[in-house]
Amino acid sequence: MKIIDLYIIKKYLGTFGFMLALLTIIVLVIDVQAKAPRIESNGFTVTEFLIDFYPYWMVNLVITFMSILVFISVIFFTSKIANNTEIVAIISSGASFHRFARPYFITSGLIAIAALLINHFVLPLANIKKNELEPYTYNAKSREEFTGNVEVATQLSKTEYIFIKSYNKKEKRGSGFFYQKFDKDRRLIYQLNAADFYWVKDKKHFLMSNYLEKTIFKNDTEKLAQGNSMIKSFGHPPEELFPDVLLGQNKTTPELIKFINREKEKGNANLNNYLNELHQRTSMPFSVIILTVLGLALASQKKRGGLGMNLAIGISLAFVFVFSFEVLKVVSANKTLTPFVAMWLPNFIFGPLALYLYFKRANQ
Repeated sequence: MKIIDLYIIKKYLGTFGFMLALLTIIVLVIDVQAKAPRIESNGFTVTEFLIDFYPYWMVNLVITFMSILVFISVIFFTSKIANNTEIVAIISSGASFHRFARPYFITSGLIAIAALLINHFVLPLANIKKNELEPYTYNAKSREEFTGNVEVATQLSKTEYIFIKSYNKKEKRGSGFFYQKFDKDRRLIYQLNAADFYWVKDKKHFLMSNYLEKTIFKNDTEKLAQGNSMIKSFGHPPEELFPDVLLGQNKTTPELIKFINREKEKGNANLNNYLNELHQRTSMPFSVIILTVLGLALASQKKRGGLGMNLAIGISLAFVFVFSFEVLKVVSANKTLTPFVAMWLPNFIFGPLALYLYFKRANQ
């Protein structure tokens, strides 16, 4: 069976590689054509994006659609060898269906392990590069959320708050800065106002301009101080203090877990976007194995309609599977489901279905 094992593994990886290259080229060409006007209107060239953006964007694309590619690949090459009665010949020679399926499990397991490592450690590094330029591919309204001036209201800890009237994330500067600190009895003990401020990256602190500082003592007396400039540090850079939805994508899993725990300690209850990112990094690679089993069960028996019917069923199921992740992200962000349940629910549904169809096929 070792010869047959190698034959199936080569078929699996060869088809998967071809599908991967085909999807990447097609989607890249379509995406560049669609986004070229926005890229150029923002002062960039398409060539710059092809070098500095799209290589990292493609890593994200491959991981996002890996489950679909695996499923369609398994459906495609398994249907071909089934139609050629190769599977019948293998099983007729005395091998069980479970033994025939072994190279499928080995190959899908290796792909899943690779996807896990990429998701947890490589993809975040690619996302850092991707997310620097991605806002310039958005329409004007969406781009403004990442590159324009926005209001900020954030909680640094259970007793500290920052409010900013206008903050520019790209330039890391703003105006109308307001900071408050309370004691454990929710009594105001310190307040800082500044007309303008900006982040000094090299020295890792904020520089406040035209500030007014008020300290309130236990006997309710106050101490006021004001000046033209003041150095202030809050322990973290602005992207950590004022996080956006893309921040979770830029962190490796150990960094993301540390960030989530810190936000929980601060009392931040709006963490579902980051928890979705954390759980999806593990659940998506597991779906590679589940969809491999499902594809094997659906395509390993010769049926009327042949390859075309199997591919139609496979593509439909694969897109439902991946699309469900995006829908469940929104559901989880609205706190209807917990992030763990939302990101694992497709696997919880498709996993038992795949096992049922697999054992049904094995017992035929």
